[in-house]
Amino acid sequence: MISRNVDKLKKQHKIQKGKVTYSDLNKPGTPFFSKRYRITGKPDYVIKKGNRNIPVEFKTGRHDEPLKSHVLQLAAYCHLLEENYGAFVPYGILVYNNKFQYKISFDPKTRFELESTITKMRNLLKTQKIVRNHNDHFRCKSCSLSVYCEHRIL
Repeated sequence: MISRNVDKLKKQHKIQKGKVTYSDLNKPGTPFFSKRYRITGKPDYVIKKGNRNIPVEFKTGRHDEPLKSHVLQLAAYCHLLEENYGAFVPYGILVYNNKFQYKISFDPKTRFELESTITKMRNLLKTQKIVRNHNDHFRCKSCSLSVYCEHRIL
C-alpha cells in the first residue's frame, strides 16, 4: 500500500491524476534493472495513467530549467520502466523544490542522448581517463569516480 504522504505530495505538486503503482519516498522501493544497458534505478514514484507508466522525480536546488543530468536520470527511469513493464513510456516528470514541475518527453532525441551518455560513461570507466567537469568541492568529495580522476579537487 502506498502511503498517504505520496498522495498528499501528488496533490501539492499538482501531479497529473493516476494511480501510484511504485514509491521510493515513504520506504525504500525495489530497484528496477535494465538488461540492455546494465543500469539500475529507483524513481521517487511511478504513476499509472491509462496503460502508461510515468516516473516522477523530486529535486532540490534553484534551477531556472531542468539540469541535463536530471533529464538524463529521468530518461533512464523511463527506459527502466519500459523494459520492466514492457510498455511505452512517453514522458517523465521532474519536480523542483515542491514548486516547479517539468514534463520531460522521452522522445527519440532523449533516447539517443541516454544511450550515448551510457556508452561514453562505460568507455571512460574502461580507460579510467576521468576528467573533472566542474569546480565544486562537494561534488568531487561525493563522486564515485574520484578514485579514477586525476583532476579531482582535494
